[in-house]
Parts: sequence; structure tokens; C-alpha cells
Amino acid sequence: MRKPFVAGLAGVLFLTALPASAAAATRLALPAPTGPYAVGSVDLHLVDHARPDPWVAGTTRELMVTVRYPARSGGGPKTPYLAPGAAEVIAGEDARQLGITADRLGYTFPTHARAGAPAAGGRRPVVLYSPSAKYPRSVGTTQLEQLASEGYVTVAIDHTHEPAAVEFPGGRVERRVLPSGPDAGRRLIATRVADTRFVLDALETLACGGNPDAEHRPLPAGLVPDLSRIGMFGHSAGGFTTGETMVVDARLAAGADLDGSMAYSQSAREFGRVADEGLDQPFLLLSAGDHSAAADPSWQEFLAHQRGPVQAQHLPDGEHFSYTDYQALLPRLDLDPASIAPFVGTVDPARSITTQRAALSAFFDRYLQHR
Repeated sequence: MRKPFVAGLAGVLFLTALPASAAAATRLALPAPTGPYAVGSVDLHLVDHARPDPWVAGTTRELMVTVRYPARSGGGPKTPYLAPGAAEVIAGEDARQLGITADRLGYTFPTHARAGAPAAGGRRPVVLYSPSAKYPRSVGTTQLEQLASEGYVTVAIDHTHEPAAVEFPGGRVERRVLPSGPDAGRRLIATRVADTRFVLDALETLACGGNPDAEHRPLPAGLVPDLSRIGMFGHSAGGFTTGETMVVDARLAAGADLDGSMAYSQSAREFGRVADEGLDQPFLLLSAGDHSAAADPSWQEFLAHQRGPVQAQHLPDGEHFSYTDYQALLPRLDLDPASIAPFVGTVDPARSITTQRAALSAFFDRYLQHR
């Protein structure tokens, strides 16, 4: 059984086939957020007319993001974990890797956020999220709903053509198209950084009362992001993306890397700028299993150059994908625990989720809300 390769852009969930289980659908669910606020959600379709898409010639770069926020009670129906078109493709890919039938992965199950619910009011600090390479923005839902329930506006980014599927308004689904060659990693991270900076621009439009959605669909009443207080975190390549964006964009005041290397190549010591130069802003390093600052040369390089405050926390009995929704979802599939341990560890899922939620909340509370 292979473990996820945690280096450079890696961290893709490689699961070797397991014995097929019964075809009965498994009821998937995520743990409820525990903050004082209800959670609202709205999807935005963002089009960067100034930038060609780097992976599909002749097209313009466009993104889907999910904005979650503290909400008043009421609002629309609970939003699905994935839109139907994307859910079908991603469930099929995951099912093939797991060796089970796709109908067991009902990825349209309801989350805890209500579509278009009116915002709770007030200017709210913002936290962006970037997922690991090849994964959709949905895999950080547990962490993002928690932060929204505590008073943050969170923004999850799909880096189009990396996930198996990204669904746009009208049901159009864009599939995976990844770069190849010796500079593929650098091109991918550079694209992610440009995506993130474009999302920050769109949030400026939103904060000024504009509507950045390409179709100008209605926005929730009272949604006001406070762009003087912006943080970001990401898993695996998303953590690398967070650091690289912070090097070049001072709008990000604090960042966190969830078990992601900061290297294009560990063996050749080809590190990102965040490792080679460090940051003035505070940064949080969360690791699991065999991965830690002691084991990752890129993290050692980062710590040697980091000027701002730095915090680190290790989950010894977790694993790389403990920092995604797979920590909550894989144990519900009734598979052999030994077969999923290389990916989410042997840690109790509830304890793992509580620990990482607490770490992220405490970090952003301190550096974005000064409490």
C-alpha cells in the first residue's frame, strides 16, 4: 500500500484497489461547525479577462470560488458538497482508486451552509483556501464551515483544470488538463498564485459594493468582507501556494501551510521563494505522520529565513489527508481501517478534526482579530 508522496507538488491521493464492497450507498456527512453563527454560502464565477488560461489554448482564465460567511438564521436550502456534474466525475475517480462502486460516494450530500442566507452583518475578516494539487475546493469544507461559524468570511478556490472536474453555471464541467515537463511544477504554482491574486481583486470589488460574479447573480444581503484583515491557508500544494502568494502580495496578513512541502524538488533542493526568502507575516505549519519540519528540508529552509512569528503543530498519529475532509469521510465507508491508515492515520477522526480546527481558529483569531 503506497502512502501519499509529500514533496513539491505532490500529495495526490493514490489509493490502491481494495476489495469491492456492496453497492449500497454510504451516507456521507461532515461534522457540524461549532461556532456561534449559522453559515451561509454563495458560489461566484470569476472571469479574468486579462489572462489567457495557461492549460487550454484559446480560452480565458475563469475560476469558481465558494464564499462562506456568518449568517442569520433562515436562507435557502443547504448547499451540496459538490455540484451534481462535478460530483459524478470526482466520485467516479475516487471510487476507482478505492476499489468500490461510485454509487457509494454520494458527493451531493448536504453541507451545513445555506445558499444565499443573509449575512450576520458587520465587516468580517477574510480567510482564503487553496486545496492540494488535483483536488477540488470542496475538500476543505469542514475547516471552512468552522471558520465561517466563528465569524470569518472564507473563500475556497478551485484552480480550474487541476481537479477532475469543476462545474460552472449552467452545468458546464471543465475537466483536468495538467502541465508536463521539467518546469510543470513551477508553472502550476505560478498559475495558482495568479489565481489567488485575481480572487483578492474580486474581493475588492465585492467590498466596494460591486458584484464580481460573471453572471451577476444575486449576492447575500449584508456580506461585507474586511480587506484590512485577510489570511490564507491551504493543504499540500495549497499550503505552498499560500506561502508563495504571501511573498508577492502584501494583502495577505497571515498564512498557514497544512502538511505541504515548499519545494519543487526536495532532492535537488529547488525550493520556492517562501522557503528561500521567508516572510514578515505570521505563518503556521501543521504537519502529520512522518512529515514535519525535522523531516522536510524546505520547511527547514523556511524556518531559517522566516522573520515573522511562526507556529508549528504536529499530529503524530495522523497522515497527509487528515487535513482534508477525507479525515471525516473515509472512515464512514466501512473499509478496512488498515487500508485507509496511510492516508488519514490511526488518529480518532473527531480528535483530529477538533485539533486542527482549534489550531487554525486560534492562529487566525490572534493575527487577524488580535484576540
